[in-house]
Amino acid sequence: MIEHIIAGVMANGEESQTITEEFGGFRRTEPADVGGEQAGRLSRFLNHEWSPAALYLFLDVVSWVAIYGIVCWLRRDVFYATPLQFLVIDLIQLVVIVQALYFIGGYDRAVEKRALSYAAEHVLAIAAAAVVSAMLIYSAATFDQTMKPSRGVLLLSFIIFLPVSLWYRRWIRQYVVASSASRSFLVIGGGAAAARFYEAYRDSPNGQQLEFVDLNEEREGQPIAGEGSPLVQGNLAARLNNLNERYSGIILAERASSLSTQLLERLVRAQFQQTRVYTLESFYETHWRYLPLGIVDPFWPLQTGFQLARTSPYHYLKRLFDVAASAAALIIFAPLFVLIPLLIWMEDGHPALFRQERVGRDGRRFVLFKFRTMRQRSDNVNEDIYTRRNDQRVTSVGRWLRKLRLDELPQLWNALKGDISMIGPRAEWRECAEHYEQTIPFYHFRHLVKPGITGWAQVNYPYGESDEDAVEKLKYDLYYIRHYSLKLDAMIVLKTMYTMLFGKGR
Repeated sequence: MIEHIIAGVMANGEESQTITEEFGGFRRTEPADVGGEQAGRLSRFLNHEWSPAALYLFLDVVSWVAIYGIVCWLRRDVFYATPLQFLVIDLIQLVVIVQALYFIGGYDRAVEKRALSYAAEHVLAIAAAAVVSAMLIYSAATFDQTMKPSRGVLLLSFIIFLPVSLWYRRWIRQYVVASSASRSFLVIGGGAAAARFYEAYRDSPNGQQLEFVDLNEEREGQPIAGEGSPLVQGNLAARLNNLNERYSGIILAERASSLSTQLLERLVRAQFQQTRVYTLESFYETHWRYLPLGIVDPFWPLQTGFQLARTSPYHYLKRLFDVAASAAALIIFAPLFVLIPLLIWMEDGHPALFRQERVGRDGRRFVLFKFRTMRQRSDNVNEDIYTRRNDQRVTSVGRWLRKLRLDELPQLWNALKGDISMIGPRAEWRECAEHYEQTIPFYHFRHLVKPGITGWAQVNYPYGESDEDAVEKLKYDLYYIRHYSLKLDAMIVLKTMYTMLFGKGR
C-alpha cells in the first residue's frame, strides 16, 4: 500500500517528463523543458561534482529550520527556558536528519533520486531520523526539567519535512541530468578492458555517451565491442584540451604503466583543476557500488585505503552491536518463534528448523539455523543446490517467509553466539563454498569478514541461482570488504528494511 501511494505521488508530481534519444548505442534521457536563463544557470552550476550535494545540504538546513520554527510558533505549546535550548534541540534533529540522508546517498550526485526505490529509502531514513531524534531529545529532557519539547511538534515537523525534502531532490535531479546530458565520459583505452567496461556501461542506468580514444591509435575507426558499439577515436591531446565543456570525467581503461610521463602529469592537473579522473576500479565503486573481478589480483587486500582491519575500533563496536541487536530482536520476535514453527508444522510437518553447515570468517565451519521453507529433502545427490524462481520445492508458508525474510530469524542465535554478524556477505553452504573457491577467482576474499544475515550483495542483487550469479554477488561482497564502515552498514540496514516492508525477498 505504501509503495502504491509513493508511486502515485511521484507520478502526479512528475515535472521531469523526459525525451529519450538513441545515440552511440546508449539511451540519453534529459528534461523535456528545463528552459529559461535561470534554468541554464542552475544547470551550469550543477556541472560541478560537488554542487548538487552542497545544494541538497543547504535546502535541508533551510527547510528544517523553517519548518520546525514555524510549527513551534503555530502550536504555541513548546516552551524552552532559553533560546539556546531551542537551538540545541533544532541542531540535534538537523544532524540526525543529515546523517540519515547521507547513509542512503541523499547527497550523492550519482544516485537516481526520482526512482521509486530511492523514495522508499528516503521515507525510511526520515522515519529513522525521527525515532533517533526523539530518543535523544527526550533522554536529554529527563535530565533538564526546564526543557519540555512537544511530541506533536516533533512529529508534525518530520511529517512536513519528508515530502518537501523528497520533492526538491527530485526537482534538482532533473537539472543534474540536464547538465550532464550534453557531456560525455572520455575513456582512454581501446583494448579488452575498455570493451568489457563498455558492455557493463551499456547495461547500466547511466545515460551519458562514451568516447573511446586509443593511445596508440592502432584501433582508430574500429568499434570498441562489435557492431553497433562506439568507434574508437584518436587525437587524445586535442580532447584533453577541451575538457571543461565536453566531458564529465576521464576514465582510464589502461594500466598506469602504459601511460607516458607527460600524459600522467596532464591527467593529474585535470584531476585537481578541471574534471575528475577515474580508474576503472574507482568508477565502478563510485557509480555502481561494486568491484569488477577483472581488476582484482592476489595483492588486492594489501592495497592502501582498506578500512577493514583486525585492530579497527569499528570491528569491536560492530560486535557489540551484533550482541545488542540480536538479543533485542530475539525478544521482540519471540512470538514469531512460536507462530512460524506452528504454520510450518501444519503444512509440511516437522522439523521447523533447517540446519546446515556453512563457512564463516577465515574459513571456519559452523551450523547455521533457519526456518525451513522447502519440503523435506530427498536423498537424491543430484538434487539442484539452487533455489529457482517459482521452485516447486518451496512450501506455501515458505514462500511468504522468504518474501518477508522471516526465514532468517533463527540466524539471530548465530549472530548472538558470534558465528555470523548482523551484516556481512551471505554465509554459503560448505559444498557451494568449496565449489566456488575452485571455479571463481579470489572467492576466498569473502572470508576476510564475518558473514551476515543481510549484506550489500543481498540487498543489491537478486537471489543467486547459478554460478554466474555467484560471480555477480562476489562483486558486491568485495565492495563491502573494501568499504567496511558504519556508513555502509547503515545503508544496508535501511535497504533491508525496504526489502522486508515491500516483500522484495525470494
